[in-house]
Amino acid sequence: MRPEARTQAAIELLDQIIAAARDQGAAADTLIARYFAARRYAGSKDRRAVRELVYDAIRLLGERPASGRAAMLALAPCAMSQSVVARTSAPGQAAPQQQRMNVLFLIADDLNTRTSATGFKPVQTPNLDRLAKRSVNFANAYSQYPWCGPSRASFLTGRRPDTTGVWDLKTKFRANLPGVVTLPQYFRQNGYFTGRVGKIYHQGVPGDIGTSGPDDTPSWDRVVNPAGRDKINERDGRMTILNPHPSGRLGSALAFLADEGTDEEQTDGKVASETIAMLKEHRDGPFFIAAGFYRPHVPEVAPKKYFDMYPLDKVKFEPEDPAALAKVLPASYGLVGFQNLDLTVDQQRSFVRAYYAATSFMDAQVGRVLDALKPLGLDRNTIIIFTSDHGFLLGEHGQWEKQMLFEGSVKVPLIINMPGAKGNRRVSRKMVELVDLYPTIAEIAGLPKPDGLEGDSLKPLLDNPASKAWTQPAYSQVQGGRSVRVARWRYTEWEKGKLGAELYDEDRDPGETRNLAADPRYAHIVQRLKAMLPTAPPGPRYGVGGAE
Repeated sequence: MRPEARTQAAIELLDQIIAAARDQGAAADTLIARYFAARRYAGSKDRRAVRELVYDAIRLLGERPASGRAAMLALAPCAMSQSVVARTSAPGQAAPQQQRMNVLFLIADDLNTRTSATGFKPVQTPNLDRLAKRSVNFANAYSQYPWCGPSRASFLTGRRPDTTGVWDLKTKFRANLPGVVTLPQYFRQNGYFTGRVGKIYHQGVPGDIGTSGPDDTPSWDRVVNPAGRDKINERDGRMTILNPHPSGRLGSALAFLADEGTDEEQTDGKVASETIAMLKEHRDGPFFIAAGFYRPHVPEVAPKKYFDMYPLDKVKFEPEDPAALAKVLPASYGLVGFQNLDLTVDQQRSFVRAYYAATSFMDAQVGRVLDALKPLGLDRNTIIIFTSDHGFLLGEHGQWEKQMLFEGSVKVPLIINMPGAKGNRRVSRKMVELVDLYPTIAEIAGLPKPDGLEGDSLKPLLDNPASKAWTQPAYSQVQGGRSVRVARWRYTEWEKGKLGAELYDEDRDPGETRNLAADPRYAHIVQRLKAMLPTAPPGPRYGVGGAE
């Protein structure tokens, strides 16, 4: 297509989009896909160029300019600065359009490191296994805050919780950082289509399933909010609830359901299906597509076949000895967390089984998305990231859920596949953080690092997973507590030490059962790690406010 033909196509599409916005019709990307489906003579470069003209106009004027022609006329004076420059970049700027890598960002909800991909063989995650085997698998990745809202606000803005001011599930980061450019928004500004399917920013589970919840509109060109049969079944009384929450919220209870029906009928099954559809629509790229799975967040709902993978009598669960619990700082228990110590051993085992089942179900949906890439020709030009917002305690220290500063609560799986990376097929044991994701994804996609980011790009570890130059620690915090993790040690303070401190030797005591903070033999370790903690207060104390 000649340049004038591309412009005319953009005008026609914009007229359709304007009409759809007025009449609450189809989304822009759907209209674009339909337009080119009827014009198969248009090549991939033509489709890409037209799409960019359309989205440049929408970003400049919104979806309701006077007409498509008016939008193109308004765009013309800034076309060089907004489009041409981005597609003919100099060294240090965005890569030329034809060289840009797509980004597929996959995130689970409340997934800890009990997966076969991380070496925990009792839990079957074959699809994460195969992704990890061809990628860099980060064995020591940590969330900045083990709670959905603060964690997601942190890694999606590239700022730590002290900067975002988000320490709960209600505060929106734009209340404190109104002009911040988020990770997907940054890609959107650089000519990428950005799409969200499911939970990326915080959504209450199950309450916000099927809605956008407190989403961030500037981040996306398109959002899809699937809702499956689990959303209905969670309300009809079939759920097993081990610890009913006073509020009645299932998102704060140890609850589960071995459901009937197919994978595709569940919300996460629909997340996978909608993600595949979005990949098909935008296969010509460049795109930043984020798929947020809702499991294994409570309530643990999955088709019955996944529960059958874990016969109850084969699930190993032994409650910790009260004497062992007494060796861990008691003060930390009263601040945050879920102490469901009144559950029977059989009840606890049944929930662990449900968590494993939901994990395997989520893994199967990830596999469906991964399987779609090669037939679409996206397997060699798409960066894949898989992670979780934080971990999940399954009885460690008598604790359940999250909001604690133990390994099971703050440690997350992290797998990054960059086609052609030298470090692929290896494990990195360096300490990394979720706040590192923003600068990492920007750099490996060929975009310049934005100002203000508080993490470090993991690109050196994608080249050399064992790089001796990487010596960064990992930081986590909750209400009232701060923690620093280095290669051998974890050190935690509560209320700046006023309520005590914890020191664990992760090499000799990976279960974190022997608190060494008061042992004079380790005073020099405490002193060194204490000096590494941020001096700012760790945010207000909200108490145990629910897990949704």
